[in-house]
Amino acid sequence: MDAIAEAAGVAVGTLYRHYPTKTHLVGAVLSRHVERMTLAVEEAADRVRAGEHAMTELTALVSRVIEAAAQDHAVKAAAQGVGASYAPENDTRAAAALTELITADQADGDLHSDVTVADFYLLLATAPLDQPREVRDRWLTLTLPGFTAAAR
Repeated sequence: MDAIAEAAGVAVGTLYRHYPTKTHLVGAVLSRHVERMTLAVEEAADRVRAGEHAMTELTALVSRVIEAAAQDHAVKAAAQGVGASYAPENDTRAAAALTELITADQADGDLHSDVTVADFYLLLATAPLDQPREVRDRWLTLTLPGFTAAAR
């Protein structure tokens, strides 16, 4: 906590006033990460409502989420290590926006009709986050077509 306070340019007492424990601090960082990802899903859904191609938005979103998760891999590990969590309402918001994207993709005939939000969560959970970006990009190029209507 001393090193974090120093890097933030605040006194350690100030840090402890805002985040009484490491769990609170890591939880706040995790919450910000989840909020950023939730906003990314909602913004993609907004663009689809405005006329953008749903599959293009969904593909870009999955790529962005994987890259963010790869960058924040240490945050997730720290959160697990100290038992930190985040506000579950972001999950509800993200799932609602992702459902909207999936439904739009299915209506366009681009996404197979039985694909669900849980399938995308599974896709994200299996991403090779510990590999270089080129490997993650290749993995997504090989994996995502399994979700499309044309692949079946």
